[in-house]
Amino acid sequence: MRLRFAPSPTGQLHVGNARTALFNWLLAHGKDGTFILRIEDTDAERSTRQSETTILEDLRWLGLDWDEGPDVEGPHGPYRQSERLHLYASYANELIAGDHAYYCFCSPQQLDAERRALLAAGKPPRYGGTCRNLSRDETARRMEAGERPVIRFRVPEGVDVAFDDLVRGDVTFSSEVIGDPVIVRSDGRPAYNFAVVVDDALMEITHVIRGEDHISNTPRQLLMYQALGFTPPSFAHLSLVMGPDHTPLSKRHGATSVAEFRDRGYLPEALVNYLALIGWSPGGDEELLPVDELARRFNVEDVSHSAGVFDPEKLAWMNRHYMKAAAPGRLAAETARYFLRHGFIQQRTPEGMDYLASLLTMAVGSVDRLEEIPDRVRFVFDYDASAALARPEIDGVLHEPGACEVVAALADEINGPLLDRESFRAMANRVKERTGQKGKGLFHPIRAALTGESGGPELDLAVPAIDRGAGLPASARVARITSCSERAVTFAKAVHGE
Repeated sequence: MRLRFAPSPTGQLHVGNARTALFNWLLAHGKDGTFILRIEDTDAERSTRQSETTILEDLRWLGLDWDEGPDVEGPHGPYRQSERLHLYASYANELIAGDHAYYCFCSPQQLDAERRALLAAGKPPRYGGTCRNLSRDETARRMEAGERPVIRFRVPEGVDVAFDDLVRGDVTFSSEVIGDPVIVRSDGRPAYNFAVVVDDALMEITHVIRGEDHISNTPRQLLMYQALGFTPPSFAHLSLVMGPDHTPLSKRHGATSVAEFRDRGYLPEALVNYLALIGWSPGGDEELLPVDELARRFNVEDVSHSAGVFDPEKLAWMNRHYMKAAAPGRLAAETARYFLRHGFIQQRTPEGMDYLASLLTMAVGSVDRLEEIPDRVRFVFDYDASAALARPEIDGVLHEPGACEVVAALADEINGPLLDRESFRAMANRVKERTGQKGKGLFHPIRAALTGESGGPELDLAVPAIDRGAGLPASARVARITSCSERAVTFAKAVHGE
């Protein structure tokens, strides 16, 4: 079993295309097959190597490695269409020699007028066959005169083209609605439908899984397989990915490219797991499954032909699960770029990264994405007593009975770094005994004074995190963190207007 994913390097990798790549990868890996990456870059005006590099990076980030491709040697290369032009020219000549293709000299203006006339008559636009029966002498004369024709495939008249779609079942097209497609442009570049047939045949592709927007291409391609004497692969056409409003997923729905989801702090295993479930179920009640298990269970025949809806809330739920399951060191490495953007760290150092890892336990359970973590622990790095007092919610805490007494006692009872839960609880008990406050009356003022916030992570996690950070050396390259004792004194003075 040989499958391929063949992106055009004309932009970023859309999640809909990533899902197509994933389904090909799952089938190949689940059946001990081969997964091939082919770059379809014959659109010279829009294709770029930068886009190709980005697509490859996104696929690797998702964990979708390939067995053959532009950067992996294989027996069926080269794996960029721009490097295979000689092959397309050879097979185009073969089709012309066998009278399965012909040169067409119709101008774009002629074709446009023909198209508009058909549409006005309520008919589907198709090439009318003006050059279909030009003699070889006429063709040669016009080419010698400098005209640059395209090459069209000669679609047989009055036949039905049928295939068994692995997702949709039996599909039949009449050749009367197809028209003779261009297979080679006037500049010598192959058209998509022709190049893909040559490539899939020569690369011995056995199964083609692609989007439903390619269904209408399939009969043209099947006729070309037949004319060239190639055995066609099995086809499976996936429904498009829709947004929550049941329209095709697009920018108006938010992030749509793999790069955007990566930048926003989704983990690759979460995105892969979620994309696998759009239009397919692994069976049973389990949804959170590693990719190898997804591959073991995957069958393309089980994919639904109904449109799949992209649900951001479900993706967020999956991402929370995978963030909680990830090792702290890995999460710190993934999250460091966001801390750098906020200025909370100046550079990645071993000591600084260890400190970031220690902060994550009080954040990952209450955020959807990695990019949200710095804001969740902002109180550690960004403390301003006067700014805190200016916020209504903090002012409300200080108007609770006994709150100011707790603030005053706190400044006296912190007599050293509070580096763990035990030292924090011991300090809180001393303030409790001194003021008689307990529960919310005790901990709300403590939180306001030490974090400048009215809510947040558990104090027995947050307070030690502050003092551990305050004790870091300058070599850790972490922004200066104000200690709890300094915060308590500063806050008490601000409350009393000092």
